[in-house]
Amino acid sequence: MTVKWPDYITVDPQVCHGQACVKGTRIMVSVVLDNLADGLSVEQIIANYPGLSREAVLAAIAYAAELSPERILALPA
Repeated sequence: MTVKWPDYITVDPQVCHGQACVKGTRIMVSVVLDNLADGLSVEQIIANYPGLSREAVLAAIAYAAELSPERILALPA
């Protein structure tokens, strides 16, 4: 099953200063991604943020994957 991120991710200027969040929560996509980057498993993230589902975490990853080609960061020398 492929998760379609628009089903789980929203951007509302009135919520979290317009940052992308999981629908129905104030949990920002960046928080989910930071937790993944810190080595937490999907199950650990869900335990820490009970408002999330496995599909919502996968949607956050899919959202980031779609955005990643749009911006290039300079790598440290």
